[in-house]
Amino acid sequence: MKNIGKAITSIFINTLLNSCSVVSIITQSPGNLPPLLDKAGKNITNSISEKGRVGINGVSQGFFIRGENLENPIILYLHGGVPELPFILPRESQERLEKYFTVCYWEQRYAGMSYDKSINSVSFTLEQMIDDVYKMTKYLQHRFMKNKIYLVAHSWGTYLGVKSIEKYPDEYTAYIAISQITNQLESERQAYDYLLQYASAIGDTKSEKELKRFDCKAEDFPCYDYLTSIRSELLEKYGVGTLREKSSMSKLVSDVFKFKGYTISEKINFGCGSKFHTRYLFPYLFVDNLFTSSISFNLPVYFLHGKYDKTVSYTLAKKYFGVVNAPRKEFISFKNSAHSPNMDEAEEFSLIMQKILEQTK
Repeated sequence: MKNIGKAITSIFINTLLNSCSVVSIITQSPGNLPPLLDKAGKNITNSISEKGRVGINGVSQGFFIRGENLENPIILYLHGGVPELPFILPRESQERLEKYFTVCYWEQRYAGMSYDKSINSVSFTLEQMIDDVYKMTKYLQHRFMKNKIYLVAHSWGTYLGVKSIEKYPDEYTAYIAISQITNQLESERQAYDYLLQYASAIGDTKSEKELKRFDCKAEDFPCYDYLTSIRSELLEKYGVGTLREKSSMSKLVSDVFKFKGYTISEKINFGCGSKFHTRYLFPYLFVDNLFTSSISFNLPVYFLHGKYDKTVSYTLAKKYFGVVNAPRKEFISFKNSAHSPNMDEAEEFSLIMQKILEQTK
């Protein structure tokens, strides 16, 4: 069975081979981040726009750090199944997150710049990932001379985030979850029912037939074949996947291709690395139910969720929020977003993050 990584890699390679000349590929792949500019197009004083690497638990791991003012609070951003800066940059406004925070977009082991086929997959465990988060946190605290930082997580990153703040709550000022995972097996079953009903309602008989090849009550649901084929295709097509705007995996991959922060080899690694996340990390999501395993946290917790999200259930996230215990908690809904309100409603997201900053200073 094909996995998500193979699907992304295939689309990416086809994009390179069929859509672009060699000259264009090189032009789009300098491997450097552009500087942060003000409204007049001038470099912002005391800003940072950096690409770097740090050794964590024996693995060289990549990151990008961006911020308009080095004195601002620090965010460690935990991405979903793949690194997200290539998708965030094309959709950011002048009212960007980096206006209020210095943001480290860290690429987890085996993902993006941190992909290395020689890494021992035995180390690819949840416990190892949690320790990686801790070590990256300590690196940022030391480098920017902060006692605490903010932990912001999206999608898969919210599962890793919850497990990290359970173990290391004192390292963070607050935890901000974008599309918080809860009981992902139930979420996938709800998404399947929605896709099947929607396909039937709009007369998309081809998709309806393809969906019926799978049984959402089967023991192996959701299998890789389902995840990498009709499920991903329809979530994007119906505007309930990565973005509210109707899209496709090919369009998302084109964002990676156009991202100038990667070299050509890093763009290829972006696709290659994602299959490891699917193979070794997705199983954790389908056997764990946060409603019973993780409900008490010793720091402020914020859930930010798009109402149209079917990748990670908005309904389940609200129910989970109701049972969460934390010294301060807030659930914030985005009315025009699907799975990625930080991209769908980028300006509103930044303004809400500013409010969270004011509440947690």
